[in-house]
Amino acid sequence: MMKEKAKKYLSVAIDWLLYLSVAFLCVSAVWLLSQVFLFSSFSVPTDSMTPAIVPGDCVLVNKVLRGGRIFNLNDAFDHKPLEITRLRGTGKFRRNEVLVFNFPYPERWDSIGFDVMRYYVKRCIALPGDTVEIRNAHYRVRGYRGELGNIDSQNSLARYMHSERNREEMIKGGSFKAYPLDSVTGWTVQEFGPLYLPARGDTVRLDRHHYAVYRNLIEWEQRKKLTAHNGCFYLDGSEINHYVFTHDYYFMGGDNCYNSQDSRYWGLLPEEYIVGKATCIWTSKNRVTDEICWDRVLKKIK
Repeated sequence: MMKEKAKKYLSVAIDWLLYLSVAFLCVSAVWLLSQVFLFSSFSVPTDSMTPAIVPGDCVLVNKVLRGGRIFNLNDAFDHKPLEITRLRGTGKFRRNEVLVFNFPYPERWDSIGFDVMRYYVKRCIALPGDTVEIRNAHYRVRGYRGELGNIDSQNSLARYMHSERNREEMIKGGSFKAYPLDSVTGWTVQEFGPLYLPARGDTVRLDRHHYAVYRNLIEWEQRKKLTAHNGCFYLDGSEINHYVFTHDYYFMGGDNCYNSQDSRYWGLLPEEYIVGKATCIWTSKNRVTDEICWDRVLKKIK
């Protein structure tokens, strides 16, 4: 009699363990799929987006807007050439939206790379097809009359750079000269552009200026070396005089203009590198006391 009861209890226990295991696997699968296709959470370690986002904030990222990305994780971790496919989304990215993306220059400044574990959060200043420029430290997009980025920070930077001494300090610190750090353009964070942001299908004529600003993009798209010699341009040894882009590109800027490693310094961002739109701060911790900052919890990102 006791053996029969023991067998019955054991059978029930096994059934419950199987049920809980299946339930756990289902929940895990749903969570994983949600992380890949719907949303993700990212912790912000720097002050480059202050005051909108501060160190210790955890932001929720909407992937549905432009569609989740699918790529080979093994290739990403091995730093192999990566094919990124984006699913169909519900809309498009807009100027002034805060986006999370894989930093495109994780290893070297002269070629675009991909680090699956290195993410940046910045504000979208310009879209594919825009012409962006910086005048007196303020962002401008031709044909667009709205404000772009953190105007208070841009005003402050403009006032700061009115002093010759301050400009010299920025030059010494390596934060004054801007992309592509070439004498052909001579661009700075005070005066930059105009720079056209290629959209898929756009054609540009190659000259010294376009070679300087688009070389990294062309080499990334073609996975071939672009060189210049005696006024001529060669892609993997074959001479070309124009180029048709196959990807869309964005210009990203941090709200903290004094301390932000953004497109002013490293150039344009391929759309495939964008994870999604940062929508809200779902939680936040004081990095000194480790206490929850309740005034920032569930705060919408504007």
